Amino acid sequence: MIKIAEVKTKKHLNDFIKVPWSIYEHDKNWVPPLIVERRDALKASQPIFKHLDWAGWVAYDESKPIARISAQVDRAHLEYYRNTTGFFGNFESPNNSAISKQLFLLAEQWLLSKEMTRVRGPFNLNINQEVGLLVEGFDTPPYFMMTHARDYYGKLVEDSGYAKEMDLSAYLISPKFEPPKFMKAILKRLERDISISPLNKKDVMAELETVRNIFNDAWSDNWGFVPFEKDEFAAIGKEMLMVIPNDFIQIARINNEPVAFIVLLPNINEAIQDLDGKLFPFGIFKLIKRLKLGYPKTARIPLMGVRKRLQNTRFGPGLALSVVNALRKPAIRKGIETVEMSWILENNAGMKKIIDILGGYRSKHYRVYEKPLTPISTHN
Repeated sequence: MIKIAEVKTKKHLNDFIKVPWSIYEHDKNWVPPLIVERRDALKASQPIFKHLDWAGWVAYDESKPIARISAQVDRAHLEYYRNTTGFFGNFESPNNSAISKQLFLLAEQWLLSKEMTRVRGPFNLNINQEVGLLVEGFDTPPYFMMTHARDYYGKLVEDSGYAKEMDLSAYLISPKFEPPKFMKAILKRLERDISISPLNKKDVMAELETVRNIFNDAWSDNWGFVPFEKDEFAAIGKEMLMVIPNDFIQIARINNEPVAFIVLLPNINEAIQDLDGKLFPFGIFKLIKRLKLGYPKTARIPLMGVRKRLQNTRFGPGLALSVVNALRKPAIRKGIETVEMSWILENNAGMKKIIDILGGYRSKHYRVYEKPLTPISTHN
């Protein structure tokens, strides 16, 4: 008999975290998350929880956790858009529509109790973390901080009344690409106006604040955008700098004004895939050894931005190409062979054109769903 419990205790939280092990037991492309990292990410002391409330539910078959879902209200989103949209996330389920419908029902009821009128997802936990349900590209492992899924998840979500809101994609490129002639011409033309330098580790907090300010400006008109709070971005930045060299973050300036940036993250999933989520007692030593002696061959560009006032000027594409080009030498030096650019909105024609110029191709396809909420929907 299936029973569902709300996440209220430490045991419930541990079971919530461990649900994916029952779902992906025979999926060779799944990368078990580090359990200690997942516990830490859900601690109430995390900066994100200054503006985000969440609830979670775990479905049990006897005593085994087999499914889960979360619901979130992000006050930063509500303040920015002045709407009443809540979110679902962390969805995992066996191929059983009755179980998934029950989970969605609980999440929706919770959101209704918070006076939300729409629900969007999956977000784990908000737009600045893991986003979207994988709908194409199940045959390769996910890159770091990207989602994985079973191929029946889309149908389960749609069976609960959800429809597509936005599609996102991941693209792969090689850092060893040969810049086309016109790209070389653009870079040459702009080199007198643009200076690009790696993040200055002697002034990390100021540099991270510079990156945050560019990001919040550059992305402010994008679908789903929610500004990064200062302490939230600083915490993420400090974690990133534990595993990346400073030249994996490049900042472009015009007349000493920071106007664009790019971030490259090594694909940590390469190093943790066989640890089964456990750092202790021996996993930590394996991870350290792998990162020191055998740096990942793949990496991901999760953040990139050009100040909004420059995006539709002659500097816009040039700045984007310039910061991408600035990452090539650091990436090649570290032995990076493939870079994933993710995620890219389906309506981001400019970025898709740049990726095409660089010889990139789409490797994975994700979907964000949405559904109106009314009291009637709680009786479906």
